[in-house]
Amino acid sequence: MKALTLWQPWASLVIEGCKPFEFRSWHVPRSIIGQRIVIHAAAREVNHSECVRLLRALQQGGATAAETCLISEKAIPLLAGRSWLDYPLACGLGTAIVGEPRNGIDIAEEFGVPRANDSDRDQHANWGWPMLEIERWEQPIRMRGAQGLWNWPTPAEAGL
Repeated sequence: MKALTLWQPWASLVIEGCKPFEFRSWHVPRSIIGQRIVIHAAAREVNHSECVRLLRALQQGGATAAETCLISEKAIPLLAGRSWLDYPLACGLGTAIVGEPRNGIDIAEEFGVPRANDSDRDQHANWGWPMLEIERWEQPIRMRGAQGLWNWPTPAEAGL
């Protein structure tokens, strides 16, 4: 099974159903569409100021909130209810099926804005990968990640 590493809080936002699209600069490989992948939280520490800005934008609503393409009513309680120290790092959180990627501009139009961007990196919003049929694991599984899509080890390979 493939895995995709996301910085926090984005990994948790996907697993909790707040983030229906994972935005990337690149189109997902055809072989992954319709496949279940592991959503992995990176080891990178949470950027507290980024979380505060995101929470404020969602609470205020308007175009800035819509550009995130997050489901505000789900994302606000998650972001407001956790300390930035409470997000699990360097672990798999669960799985999702990757849907047919869509152009970021088309997705933004559905949210009533001219662009889609859930971070401060515009170049990463070219493609929205739908995150479907999410299955959150009861307990995160510690694992080192990698950039891009990478192979999640079998239990034997992971020493479990």
